[in-house]
Amino acid sequence: MMKQELYGHFHPDERQFVDKAWEWVSHAGDYHESKLTEFLDPRQGYIVQSLVNRHPDVQVRWEGGSPDAERKRALIAPDYRELDDEDMEMKVLAITSGESKFLSLEHGDYMGSILGLGIKRSKVGDIHVLEDGCHVIIAADIANYMNMNLTGVHRIQVSTELLPLSELRSSPVKLETMELTVASLRLDGIAADVTRLSRSKIMVPIKAGRVRVNWKVEEDPSCALKDGDVVSIQGFGRFKVLEIGSLTKKGRYRVQVGKFV
Repeated sequence: MMKQELYGHFHPDERQFVDKAWEWVSHAGDYHESKLTEFLDPRQGYIVQSLVNRHPDVQVRWEGGSPDAERKRALIAPDYRELDDEDMEMKVLAITSGESKFLSLEHGDYMGSILGLGIKRSKVGDIHVLEDGCHVIIAADIANYMNMNLTGVHRIQVSTELLPLSELRSSPVKLETMELTVASLRLDGIAADVTRLSRSKIMVPIKAGRVRVNWKVEEDPSCALKDGDVVSIQGFGRFKVLEIGSLTKKGRYRVQVGKFV
């Protein structure tokens, strides 16, 4: 298949990943090689799955630790291989602390401390913040390093232990809901309201390619958002469009969004 034909379906920023993913898929089909990827976000997962679907002799198994996992590893293999019992090379890092302040830590605090150890984002799956601690899905090859070196999160002393995937305690995603009334469903308008920035200030990250809609870079401020869209703005977190409701008497849209906390 021609590369150009593939590229037509994806954003130019994604070409490098499309090249890599197509190499994994074609090697599985043509040379009987298997590839266990690092953790992929849903957009990368969509790209891999759509390329696998184009190759008649290739299959993929996905694993992220929990049924609703956002970030997952893919095992791309020739279609005759039995993948169910393959080791997906993942561990759970359980983080606990005796300090009372520990319970107010959030997803971003854990993420920051993990990346602060020099760990690549692709080695880390979902982070499950629990009532009494945190379970992080990590690649097995960095598990011992993290278990030894993660001693603090946001200036709070913590202890860690490694658990098998079967002992993962997953947490539901927490959303803080907001009700907005907006003149249109444009990305810039809704994002400005959610972040409490002016329309001109929100244009900066959009134009700089730092805004993603459903994990795909979106540089068009007039892009219309719809129910279920997940928007992430680098430096400002993420939100999900929960419901686009009825129009007000003045013809504005009622929109319910949920900010990820």
